Amino acid sequence: MNSPSAPPIPFFTQASSFDRRWPQISGHLNALFDRGKYSHGRQVVELERMLAAYTGAEHVLAVNSGTDALVLLLRAAGVQRGDEVVVPAFSFAATATSVSLALAKPVFADIDPESYSLDPDSAEAAVTDRTTAIMPTHLFWQMADMTRIGQVAARRDLIMVEDSAESIGMRWDGTHAGLLGKGGVLSFFPTKTLGALGDAGAILTNDPDVAELAGILRHHGRMGRTTDHIAGISNLSGASGTNSKMDDIQACVLMGKLPHLDDDIARRAVLADAYTERLQGVPGVLRLPTLAKREVPADPVYYVYLIEVERRDELVEHLTRQGIGTEVYYPTPLHLQPCFADLGYRRGDFPNAEAACERAVALPFHHDLDEDTVDRVCDVIRTFYAGSRP
Repeated sequence: MNSPSAPPIPFFTQASSFDRRWPQISGHLNALFDRGKYSHGRQVVELERMLAAYTGAEHVLAVNSGTDALVLLLRAAGVQRGDEVVVPAFSFAATATSVSLALAKPVFADIDPESYSLDPDSAEAAVTDRTTAIMPTHLFWQMADMTRIGQVAARRDLIMVEDSAESIGMRWDGTHAGLLGKGGVLSFFPTKTLGALGDAGAILTNDPDVAELAGILRHHGRMGRTTDHIAGISNLSGASGTNSKMDDIQACVLMGKLPHLDDDIARRAVLADAYTERLQGVPGVLRLPTLAKREVPADPVYYVYLIEVERRDELVEHLTRQGIGTEVYYPTPLHLQPCFADLGYRRGDFPNAEAACERAVALPFHHDLDEDTVDRVCDVIRTFYAGSRP
């Protein structure tokens, strides 16, 4: 068994990869410092161009976080004050809080236990005469079932936007995540597949009207350099714009890393396969990542490596004592979060989401990881369950 004195294994680090990318990053930073304009300058415009080329989006708007990207996208796509938006009960809080921040009401639905994404049947059952939008979330390594969710949206005349914050590189029958409805978003939080040094995000859309309105909203409701703030108009929920411009320093970091993204994605696939091979058949491991059976081709892009296990919290404590970092996605389903208590949901409403919150844990995973480290993590898990059984 591994000794607690062995080198710690962090859940995430980008130290080595950042060192490798530093020559490209520093070149962009030097150009930025030479110009002396650090907010919403040339580097941001160039990053938007690069992201458009990579994703195929006709419009990319860089903003200061994935959360802001969701809020601005919802508003620009036409979600109004008091509207209902169907979202999954299993996701990061921003999936639902972004709806509240857009002055609308989140309505929860259960997830498909295989993909952890919005279940189309549960989503349709949640639609009322006040529902105007549906927001599938692509989690961990694969997209939601966009064929069936798209059919729900069309059948019920709903706006469809995608919480594609984790999904750079994911494609649905060749179309990049975020571009199957009114638009989607990217998060560049440091742990993401393409991570900045701090918060940063982007809106993706092929709709010119959405792009124009989102661009106005991210800059205090201003169009161009005018001093007139026009974002109080009715189709923007009757609320003013905000300051959500990406810093050029973050754009420089992302420009230095984006050309290597496909290599990083490929490395993550190798590491995911290594984990799966070593954890296959381990007692106590209930579910390993699988690709949901879909009608369209969709290749996985591993943002995290998530498993479901018996006695999850005990395993996490054991791994922590061995110096191995983990992350619980997510300890509490969204419909049971205190901030949504007034919506009246109860335990048992969404059993798939609740089961995942009780059993799911993400293991150390980033493209600087090596397979010897994967071996050590899996050995500790195997030993934990072997020692806990007769």
